[in-house]
Amino acid sequence: MIKKLFSKKQNSISDAHITPVGYLNPHSTLGEMDLYLIGEGRHERLWEVLGAHIRRTPSGELLGTAFSVWAPNARAVSLIGDHNFWDKATHPMIPLGANGIWEIFIPGIGSGTKYKFAIQGADWRWVDHADPMARQTEIPPSTASIVHETSHKWADQKWMSAREKFESWRAPISIYEVHLGSWRPGLSYRQLAEELTAYLIEEGFTHIELLPVMEHPFGGSWGYQVTSLFAPTSRFGSPDDFKYFVDVLHQAGIGIILDWVPAHFPKDEWALAKFDGTALYEHEDPRLGEHPDWGTLIFNYGRNEVRNFLVASALFWLLEYHIDGIRVDAVASMLYLDYSRKEGEWLPNKFGGRENLEAVAFLQEATATAYREAPGIMMIAEESTAWGGVTKPTSENGLGFGFKWNMGWMHDTLEYIQHEPIHRMYHHNEITFSILYAWSENFMLPLSHDEVVHGKGSLLDRIPGDRWQKLATLRALYGFMWAHPGKKLLFMGCEFAQNNEWSESRSLDWHLTDYDEHRGVQKSVKAMNDIYRTASPLWEKDTSPEGFTWLVGNDGAGNTMAFARWSDSGECIVSITNFSPVPHEEYSVPLPRPGKWIEILNTDDFSFGGSGVANAECISQDGAPTILRVPPLATIWLKLT
Repeated sequence: MIKKLFSKKQNSISDAHITPVGYLNPHSTLGEMDLYLIGEGRHERLWEVLGAHIRRTPSGELLGTAFSVWAPNARAVSLIGDHNFWDKATHPMIPLGANGIWEIFIPGIGSGTKYKFAIQGADWRWVDHADPMARQTEIPPSTASIVHETSHKWADQKWMSAREKFESWRAPISIYEVHLGSWRPGLSYRQLAEELTAYLIEEGFTHIELLPVMEHPFGGSWGYQVTSLFAPTSRFGSPDDFKYFVDVLHQAGIGIILDWVPAHFPKDEWALAKFDGTALYEHEDPRLGEHPDWGTLIFNYGRNEVRNFLVASALFWLLEYHIDGIRVDAVASMLYLDYSRKEGEWLPNKFGGRENLEAVAFLQEATATAYREAPGIMMIAEESTAWGGVTKPTSENGLGFGFKWNMGWMHDTLEYIQHEPIHRMYHHNEITFSILYAWSENFMLPLSHDEVVHGKGSLLDRIPGDRWQKLATLRALYGFMWAHPGKKLLFMGCEFAQNNEWSESRSLDWHLTDYDEHRGVQKSVKAMNDIYRTASPLWEKDTSPEGFTWLVGNDGAGNTMAFARWSDSGECIVSITNFSPVPHEEYSVPLPRPGKWIEILNTDDFSFGGSGVANAECISQDGAPTILRVPPLATIWLKLT
């Protein structure tokens, strides 16, 4: 068996130096089947066999730590760290089999030990690399890996049991997107667990989404240039502190989604770049291996071990950290070989096309594996093009995601509200067009961090008019968004109408919530979330056209639209939005059923900072339009009593 497995792989070390599994090291983390699965790219729990693993006696006494790393083209590998004064001559590692895996066991060392792998690459250079499978890292700018052994005892069993049966596409999902370092600077994971959880409960969000928390050296990348795909950033505490954060959220009934970045990685020599002196994780050819926009390297999705490494990373967060969703960043950059490239700067696929077939296969494997191994989670794609089948099952040749960010809705909606109200009549199709394709994918509506950076200003900045009109329009927009088909995502600060463009280097403008006008926006978002969570017409049939009916769709002159949302049982909620600064005192709306309708939300309410134009009750006659008061720059929701 060993001979058969090892004959498949090449190694820079001669066969005479290859050590059979466990032959010299009784504490090895790898067996024959592990080597076989790694070579085939099918070891879904890669973190259990590679990296640093503490070994103990049956009674719990520390024996030491086993280290292993994949470096198939290395000429030599040594373990360096605190234990040997970072001397590469002290602990040379042994190549294990022909897969290119090196290992060593060091007695007596355990949690907290800092280490790296000193690798003499195929180019004969010695470079000290962090462990690609590290569970913990030093606080940047320091770059060493740290041996970690968890002691966290999970207390979220009720949440995890319910998650297995969770049907996200038929559930209320309202996401608060957060950059941990600037929400309230200076807080640790454990402090955030208390303060952020309390805030989420108060504001009524069902989920939180974190900009990447995987370790990254440059804070200005917001976490999108990751160097450790298996370690939460040490900026806010230890891995167990982050588990505590997740645990507290779950016990409070709040789900957690992580941004995950398998599209590219930074060129830092101490990390993954040229890991064994060759382009191991990346492509050798820069037309395939370098990202022109971000100055980063692109993973080689066609290599079994690299694909395995990435799939295992996604699974690691879902299983080890109980994460409820993975939002995959920059999917479009992965799907197209010519993404951001001019003619002659890219290589076509084997059929002559621009589609990255290897990336497609990787994404399909990642989504299928995640849903199989962690039922009830969400795989979410940030995909900005018209690629077909992003949320179609892999069995039907789709990418297999549960949701796709609706970038078209975001773009058209923000374009519309940037027009002066008097000009919006000429752009009415921008605010209504999304319904034409609303069920082509399972969509999520994002007003994300990307919309309040790079000179775009805050959402409030984009809206014309005086101060009152800006705030009123923002409340109306949120009311329209929360009623529109699709799950909801709002970036931190937007819920209280942040004045300034967001920056990762400073706190949100929390002082604004001392002012009634900003607190009013905050209260309106809370009210929407509170109604949304229990109002099944607003989410139960999000992925079906039967859940939506236009009531008024062509009133461009009045800057107004009305539609009904339906539940499985036939319950209905009507949403009416007026993006004009003029109230419609006698507005005709064909309410879908006769009877008494009441307002359950009015963003023009005095308590939100509005003008108080409202309807005490509305009586609908069968077959006859109902005359309503529609407040200026506002959204109202009606429900049949």
